[in-house]
Amino acid sequence: MPASPSSSAQAAREALAVRLSHLRKDAGLTGRELSVRCGWHPAKTTRLQKGEAAPTDADIRAWCAACGAEDQIEDLIATARTVDSMYLEWRRLHRHGMRKVQEDFYTLHEQTNLCLVYASNAVPGFLQTSAYATALMQSITDFQDTPDDVTEAVAARVARSRFLYEGNHRFVVLMEEWVLRSRIGDRDTMAGQLRHLLMAMPLPSLSLGVIPFTARRRMWPLEAFYVYDDRRVLVETLTAEVNVTQPRELADYRKAFGELSQMAVYGAPAHALLESALRALE
Repeated sequence: MPASPSSSAQAAREALAVRLSHLRKDAGLTGRELSVRCGWHPAKTTRLQKGEAAPTDADIRAWCAACGAEDQIEDLIATARTVDSMYLEWRRLHRHGMRKVQEDFYTLHEQTNLCLVYASNAVPGFLQTSAYATALMQSITDFQDTPDDVTEAVAARVARSRFLYEGNHRFVVLMEEWVLRSRIGDRDTMAGQLRHLLMAMPLPSLSLGVIPFTARRRMWPLEAFYVYDDRRVLVETLTAEVNVTQPRELADYRKAFGELSQMAVYGAPAHALLESALRALE
């Protein structure tokens, strides 16, 4: 298996190998016995258990069948397919600038019917104004010391807003009140962003909830994440984009989103929090 620059990705590889090893042990099989049942050389079993070789879909099906654990096949295949792409460093993704990544997000949104968003640190890209996006992306470029193509990247990011008005796309967004109060850019930039959110709230494609500072926490604050049609979760950390497709983890993020949504206010109360944040800038 190729080496990864990410320790997290390597840890995921090793975790997959451990899960395979545990299945074998739970079935009471030696490595040699499992190899016979799978019809391959014992050395292959050793490589798979050490994380030195990447299991194919067929390998996983054979392994699970040999262990009488067919119910694990779907989850293990999903894990194996995403190990290499699960952790992508922003500096690596932005090594030629930010535009290409924003174009990829455009395609992802274009292919998504329902997008659930938990925004804990900034307004989601498809709801950003050009001025807000410029201020935010310039600070990211400066921090990462990557090529500056902010103008082109902002255009690609803001273009995603079209899906609020076209097609059958639906967006359910939860924002921490901190996002409304934390100033990105100058006073006019932030005021313009808040006004933009107020204008977007009535859109039939958008459900916007705000989690007040005063809410009793049913769920602790998390890093921002996006759920795309129950098939992928994208988590944004300081250093990387984390992609989650394992069924168990997808379920955890859906559960977390449900807990967070119970703390949010909607409609008139959410509108009032936006208006209050806007007045604070005046």
